[in-house]
Amino acid sequence: MKSYAIIGMSSFGLFLSRQLTEEGVSVMAIDADEDRIEKIKAYVDKAVVAKGTDRAALDSLGLESMDGVVVCLDDLEESVLTTLHLKEMKIHRIVGKSLSEEHGKILERIGATEVVFPEKDLAHRLAHSLTHENILDHIPLAKGYSIIEIVPPDEFLRKSLAQLNLRKNYGVQVIVVKEMLTDNVVLVPMGDYIVKDSDVLVLMGKNKDLKKIQDL
Repeated sequence: MKSYAIIGMSSFGLFLSRQLTEEGVSVMAIDADEDRIEKIKAYVDKAVVAKGTDRAALDSLGLESMDGVVVCLDDLEESVLTTLHLKEMKIHRIVGKSLSEEHGKILERIGATEVVFPEKDLAHRLAHSLTHENILDHIPLAKGYSIIEIVPPDEFLRKSLAQLNLRKNYGVQVIVVKEMLTDNVVLVPMGDYIVKDSDVLVLMGKNKDLKKIQDL
């Protein structure tokens, strides 16, 4: 079983802890606020009242044996100092929640192996859904590439994937079809799959190619 420590039970840290637990991960929740720990302790394997900036407290928790630590502190100074402590402790995977581009750069420089921008990523995904009503979700991949969930345009309905030939005609690949009426998920569907109006298509490709379908 994988195990992670989450430092900082702000909204992001709390939701992350609960989601990881639901996915079968052993979670240690850490926060200096007793009320926050009280709220999360029923959902995780271990809940500890401690400051991430307290090196002695971190040393006592056995974090080195875990798969990684996620720093979700909202105070920039505390986030930076906690990340620095974890780096010195030789934690091999340190994920930092960034408050800004500058904060993210600092975390990377002092040892964070990964940096996430929850608000920026959410805004990016929301902007896509607001400007393209047929897009249900948008996940950026490498620069210039994304995965999107999309309601099939009318032009796709009652046609097979072979007929649509999206790779040739649009440069994108259908990697999953979600059949919403039956909750069935078709991974890497075959060419004879007929697209229905109740389907959700999960497409992967270059952003410029995905946009061609978004604009249909």
